[in-house]
Amino acid sequence: MKFTTFVTLLIVGSANSFAPGAKSNLNTALKAESIKGVTTRIEFLHQSVAAVAASLTLLPGQANAAKYGGFGAGSPEVIDPKDAIIDEEILKSSSVQKGIAAVRGYKQSVADMKATLSADTQADIGPKIRKDFDFSVVRSDLNAINEALDEDTQRGTDRIVRAILQDITELEIAQKQKPGVPRSETRLKNVCGKLDKLEKAFGDYLAFAD
Repeated sequence: MKFTTFVTLLIVGSANSFAPGAKSNLNTALKAESIKGVTTRIEFLHQSVAAVAASLTLLPGQANAAKYGGFGAGSPEVIDPKDAIIDEEILKSSSVQKGIAAVRGYKQSVADMKATLSADTQADIGPKIRKDFDFSVVRSDLNAINEALDEDTQRGTDRIVRAILQDITELEIAQKQKPGVPRSETRLKNVCGKLDKLEKAFGDYLAFAD
């Protein structure tokens, strides 16, 4: 009895598939499923982008929450400078010492810009940023110091190098003012905050060589 019922249903199903309009209904169903699939993929991409954006938004906060120097919170790659393994011979080399002197100069340059804004809140520090912080030169000087560090330490200091370069970019963007438009207290606070962050970053990096 059960077998007869199954065969009957199978025959009816097959007949319906060849009935007028069945092909149209099938195509409609397939299109609907396709659209649903596309929608699902689009939603997935949107969700992925949102997740990445959220994670990037959290990075500054995580960096500021580090145990030392504003770097490495939640990251096993960035170690405490006192635990860094340093090749003393390479550290004494002229190239590394030149890099250390340069980074100290960058840190002083940031301090000078802070003093300039303290004296004149409307001062244009853009030219000094571009003059003192040439990307290729800054990266080269930072990497010179890296040469004296072991590979495990370098994985962390590489992150700091990228953060410093990003800080410089953000500083230059933040300090820009439209001609004839005075810098507001909010914008001034933002610029000073980025200067503080950059000064600290240079100090943190130097801690690996001191």
